[in-house]
Amino acid sequence: MYNVQSLVKGSWLDPDISARPFYDASTGERIGRVGHEKLPFKEMLEFGRENGGRSLREMGFHERAKLIKAVAVYLEQNKNELYDISYHTGATKSDSMTDIDGGITTMLVFASKGRREMPDGKIYVDGSVEGLSRDGTFKGIHIATPLLGVAVQINAFNFPVWGMLEKLAPSWLAGVPVIVKPASQTAYLTEAVVKLIDQSGIVPKGAIQMIGGDVGDLFDHLTAQDVVSFTGSEATANKIRSNPNILKNSIRFVSEQDSLNGTILGSDITHEDQDFGVFIKEVLRELTVKAGQKCTAIRRIFVPFKMVAPVIAALDLKLSKTIIGDPRNEDTRMGPLVSTTQYDDVLEKVNILAQEAEVVIGKIPEIALTKTAFFNPLVFHCKDPDHSEYVHSVEAFGPVATIMGYKDLEHVARLLNKGGGSLVASVFTNSGEFAHEISYQCGPWHGRLYFNNLKSSKSATGHGAPLPHMIHGGPGRAGGGEELGGIRGVMQYMQRTAVQGHPSLLTAISGSYISGAERSISPSHPFKRVFEELKISEMITTKKRKVTLEDIELFANFTGDLFYAHMDEIAAKANPFFPGRVAHGYLLIAFAAGLFVEPNPGPVLANTGLDNLIFLKPVSPEDEIYATLTVMKKTRRTNEYGEVRWLVEISNQSDERVAQYELLTMCSYGTK
Repeated sequence: MYNVQSLVKGSWLDPDISARPFYDASTGERIGRVGHEKLPFKEMLEFGRENGGRSLREMGFHERAKLIKAVAVYLEQNKNELYDISYHTGATKSDSMTDIDGGITTMLVFASKGRREMPDGKIYVDGSVEGLSRDGTFKGIHIATPLLGVAVQINAFNFPVWGMLEKLAPSWLAGVPVIVKPASQTAYLTEAVVKLIDQSGIVPKGAIQMIGGDVGDLFDHLTAQDVVSFTGSEATANKIRSNPNILKNSIRFVSEQDSLNGTILGSDITHEDQDFGVFIKEVLRELTVKAGQKCTAIRRIFVPFKMVAPVIAALDLKLSKTIIGDPRNEDTRMGPLVSTTQYDDVLEKVNILAQEAEVVIGKIPEIALTKTAFFNPLVFHCKDPDHSEYVHSVEAFGPVATIMGYKDLEHVARLLNKGGGSLVASVFTNSGEFAHEISYQCGPWHGRLYFNNLKSSKSATGHGAPLPHMIHGGPGRAGGGEELGGIRGVMQYMQRTAVQGHPSLLTAISGSYISGAERSISPSHPFKRVFEELKISEMITTKKRKVTLEDIELFANFTGDLFYAHMDEIAAKANPFFPGRVAHGYLLIAFAAGLFVEPNPGPVLANTGLDNLIFLKPVSPEDEIYATLTVMKKTRRTNEYGEVRWLVEISNQSDERVAQYELLTMCSYGTK
């Protein structure tokens, strides 16, 4: 028996007398109870803010990223016990891999992005520096800092592991603790994951708490520093969103709701093309994975009128070979719905759809007479999608989809958009023009557009697979939020603030040199100094080097770059950008390296690239150049070395900048 507990202020509390029973989706056997009527929500929020929040904010982004990775690794080592529990939800082994392994992988991606894309500090700079004065003494940046509250994360029943971990990772990376509220139907699986996290000892107390029951008056105690992140139905989202306290304090509300996602078979593909098989395989997968209980599942299938019959025939053949049964059996490809309650809900929606469309694959079942929740796939055909309402507004959250014909691109774009906002739409085509027009016409109504064909099918991740790198959310009915999206997802839990001032102050705030800030002379050649010894804003200025006509011609003939501006005086003078023959820009970069590089072995291990190269002024023969090298930014990468970003400014004999770029090097640590 799974008596789902709540994690409150570091301790686990048993369910109380209000607890409700829940059942195995395949056998109908009662397997536990969940519910706690009166949890101390105000105290939980305070504990999260004071204990978990303070501990997380004391860390920098990289330390938090290491914490997230450590938790993911711990879950990976203990995930087998989660699979056994997951079978109770009706999930097959493959379904559970999507949920459990997908959640762990998402955490690892955020851990990696935190180390690679965020600073080794506590303040994140969002965007570039803005010049706010003519003389460069007053500039502006945008910074992001952790909110001082708690993220209340309310998750859906269909992904009890991934749904939690994909929100947990960006919240922790931002430095914000969480209170997890799983759906009661599958809370026992979420509880198992939270208990693993708690027993790992990796995260500080208060960084995660869990509600095993209803939310009570939780929302009444939120502040403007808190966040609500919700996944579920449109009706529930609107109910939470309209809470008076949430409205009064403009509390952040991130919503990912159900939507009528669609797929389009391009007019360029026929049933004889191999691309057609790719399309059918994708639709079949979205119908049967998690028994269709996915917020990203395909609900509407749009095909050219002439392809309606071939698509129905192909899907019918594939579905007839799909084994439906106990998810514990290896041959099973689709298990039951999560509960009889969900069965009744899907059946109710199916009967509504039947008012506008006819069943072409499967048969509408009777009311469930047992405690099991098996629901065979159903495919409808709507002959008049232009004048139908329910097929574009009613979602049967199970293995149900509707096929609709279209006549041309304008027609299918209009039909697709009738869903009123979707998480994802997929398009199967080889036509660049078709893909371009669908992107332009349908982009405003969709959070993600997924294009696939035979060429990309082996690598494509799938219509229904949100990835942590890309945003997960959508406009309108889909909720208007962006749960994922790499660092965009992290920003949901941070405050963006405009900061203005002298470049020296902005450098101190951001931890990165900003042009115009005061600089200090490096006590020795910076390439002789280990990572820890280098200080932001330290600089050296090299000696000067004359650029001769012989240098220019030698470089031109050696590289093969015989562009006329370097070799033909008359043609160069006729060009409005040049006074005559000039040095190659890459020659200047090479000479600058020769001026500042330390040739002997030392802490600098490798030059890994350069960014933001600009050429500002031409260099003529007999001009002299010199370089200024400034420590711009430092980022730890491994246990052995870190990345140093240098600002390189190349100037001429008149102290005019002629070129500028940012050099990246890997530099070893002085101590391990």
